[in-house]
Amino acid sequence: MFSGNLLRDAIISASNNLSNNKKRVDDLNVFPVPDGDTGTNMSMTLSNSVRELSKLDGETAAKIAATNASALLRGARGNSGVITSIIFRGFAKGITEETVTAKGITDALAFGVEAAYKSVMKPTEGTILTVARVASEKAKESFENGNDALKVFSDAIEGAKEALAQTPELLPQLKKAGVVDAGGQGLVLIFEGMMSVFEKGIIIPSNTADEQPSEVSENRNAAGEFDAEITFSYCTEFIVNRDSSVDKQPSELRAYLESIGDCVVVVDDEEIIKVHVHTDHPGNAIENALTFGSLVHLKIENMRDQHERAKHDAEQAKKRPAKTADLKEEIKPVEITKPYGFVSVAAGDGICSLFNDLGVDMVVSGGQTMNPSTDDILRAIESTPAETVFVLPNNKNIIMAAEQTISLSTRKVVVIHTRTVPQGISACLAFDSESDVSTNAIAMQKAAEKIATGQITFAARDSDFDGHKIKKGELLNMIEGKIAFVDTDIQKSALRLVSKMVKKQSEFVTVIYGEDVTDSQANELEELINEKFSSKVEVTFIKGNQPIYYYIISVE
Repeated sequence: MFSGNLLRDAIISASNNLSNNKKRVDDLNVFPVPDGDTGTNMSMTLSNSVRELSKLDGETAAKIAATNASALLRGARGNSGVITSIIFRGFAKGITEETVTAKGITDALAFGVEAAYKSVMKPTEGTILTVARVASEKAKESFENGNDALKVFSDAIEGAKEALAQTPELLPQLKKAGVVDAGGQGLVLIFEGMMSVFEKGIIIPSNTADEQPSEVSENRNAAGEFDAEITFSYCTEFIVNRDSSVDKQPSELRAYLESIGDCVVVVDDEEIIKVHVHTDHPGNAIENALTFGSLVHLKIENMRDQHERAKHDAEQAKKRPAKTADLKEEIKPVEITKPYGFVSVAAGDGICSLFNDLGVDMVVSGGQTMNPSTDDILRAIESTPAETVFVLPNNKNIIMAAEQTISLSTRKVVVIHTRTVPQGISACLAFDSESDVSTNAIAMQKAAEKIATGQITFAARDSDFDGHKIKKGELLNMIEGKIAFVDTDIQKSALRLVSKMVKKQSEFVTVIYGEDVTDSQANELEELINEKFSSKVEVTFIKGNQPIYYYIISVE
């Protein structure tokens, strides 16, 4: 059995072990676009818990587990950090006594795995989920054989390591790259850090100043953690709070969803209907579901997107927009003075000012390479004087962190699944102050989905990705997050990218230029685009001053 203090020290040790090795985990991500990395996000998530646990002494194991779960949820950064927090939130359900027993470990891992699988809209084996699941299965087997707590946890770790080694066999993209899953590697490091305390009573010291070098080659390619072959683009999930006055059966909703998509799951009881569907028309699924009642926990994931990877740029995190949330230690909600408010995530003074001009109350500094935590977003929400707050993440790796605020906020929170800045702008423009929350949520999501987004950035490393031989420093020209082509000339790249994006039905082209593009370069490009497309589309240029992306282009 392990005491509360021992569990506390184990989690601190886990955080240190992951922090010491976060670069090694980061380097398992090889998609060449700069982004917040798995190791960095998981490490920052656990660090938030360490701050809280360090204040406790002599508490029960149940108290430690609950405190850890709450702190991880608030500090969760990126998809990998959110999934880690969810695993430990489930973990806390199994640790309910003064000490950690063999049964407690078995139950905790089982609850954690169950929560993690439920949280992911399209669970894919060969990821952190597989590593957690096999660890749980091995723990159960060990417990049933009559082993004590230390042996049960030791067997769980061995299971996790075995599962991690097999991840390349489950995801062909990992096998091609010659790497294991980054999130799974991070979870193994967490478990190993905990084991050091359980077995030897030793907290692994933090030595982030002397990080271990990567053992992985730079010339590699790995897929996103939840990438797979798909037929429909959008994985849509929500819960319907059933309207007792509506005389309709869930089977009717299921029949409709099956007519517009696949992988349909409809589970119901007397109060709710839980829905999961893969479809190209999430707005239609939502509209039909609204005839059964009101919606909560809405999630829409574009399954064709690849998880974007690259190294975390710490210096960018220092850049703050003109108007951001008050980051005091304690969150104090401001007085509610209006029905609707908006929180947006963005980077670059020009883009932040644009969102402010569109009516956004609070802009959270963040985006590519700097994923804000759930707590950062929550503080912005609580600083918004509105009864209902619409949140625009504007980056797919921030959506899960934003979703966690729904159960934490004193406001009603609606997360619009915007994956790019242009989608966030379009969602803002679609808002109608005379409409209700559900109508606005649907309209804003539909408006975001209509926007085609192109982005030009630099390759953070050498890579072989989607058939492209990429050298570090080359320009990556992307459409909807996928590499369209690689080039070395910024102006020619931008004109070529616009040419690929403009269609017969296109009416508007908006180009947002970043901090590394001069005004003269932007003016030159504007002339080139107008010369070629002015008879077809209306062209607008905006000085965004955003980092990472030279140009962000939207076509509608």
